This record gives sequence, structure tokens and C-alpha cells, in this order.
Amino acid sequence: MASLIDSLIEVLENIGNEYENLLGLSMKKTPVIIAGDLNQLAVITDEEQLIVSKINKFDLQMQKTLKEIAGVINTDVSELDLMVIIGFMGPKPEERQKLAVIHDKLKSLVMQVSRINDQNGELIKDALEMVQFEMNILQSTKSAPETANYDRSAYNAGSVIGVAAKGFDARQ
Repeated sequence: MASLIDSLIEVLENIGNEYENLLGLSMKKTPVIIAGDLNQLAVITDEEQLIVSKINKFDLQMQKTLKEIAGVINTDVSELDLMVIIGFMGPKPEERQKLAVIHDKLKSLVMQVSRINDQNGELIKDALEMVQFEMNILQSTKSAPETANYDRSAYNAGSVIGVAAKGFDARQ
């Protein structure tokens, strides 16, 4: 059982390290989003994908270790979480302390990453709304009012105010 707990601690520490890396990238992403630097945003997003794949790999290792621990303590793996394992570690205060510290660290890191990702999501949403607003302005200039000039047969011969002969064509 001790080797399983050591394996669990090692995997959780690796997950914590990767979440710290992810937090750093999320914090770097905020000014990049504000600046509208799409190239740098793509680089950061690629780095995040690599970290997420590492976290998924460590998560699979953690699930395997949790299944083995569940078999040793004769508990269903679906009912097993870190707090339950900490509860079973009563006679071993050193491992219990390590697990409790890792649990608190992971919980804090996940909350920080989530908060910053929510903030970055709002910044991206605001940027998209600004682009939509600017597109609406461009489109509205095409539908500006016409002057009231009529020809001899009473047809409107007026021109559109504020629009040049050639407008913006996105298909070009």
C-alpha cells in the first residue's frame, strides 16, 4: 500500500506542476488577447494543448493507481477520492500530510486557472462584439439615405450619401 500511495503522490505532484505551467500560460495569454496578437495567441494555445495532453496522461496514471488502491482497501473505485484516501492514512501522518498539501495545492491551482480562463473568455467575447459592431457600421454605410434628386420622368436619380461609387466587397 505504501508504494501505491507514493505513486499517487508522485502522479499528483506531476499534475500540480503541469497545472502551474498552465496557469503561467493562461496569465501570459491575457495581455496577448488584449493586444489582439493572434500569432502569439496561437503559439500560447499550442503550448496549452501540449500541457493538457500531459495532464491527461498523468490522469490516466492516477486512475490506474486509484483502481489498485481501491482493490487493496476493498472499496469501489467510483467512491474513492483523495479525501477518502487521506482518511485512510490516519496511522501514517507523513503520507496523510503530503496528500492533504497536494489536495489543497491542486484545488487552488484549478480554481486559479478556471478564474483566469473565464476572464480570458470574457475578453475574447468583448473583442468579438467589437468586431461585430465595426462590421455593422461598415454595412450601415451601404444603406445610407439617398438624396432627393429626381429626373424628368419622376424617377429617383439621387445618390447615396457618404458612400463612394465602389463600396467594401469582402469577396475580393
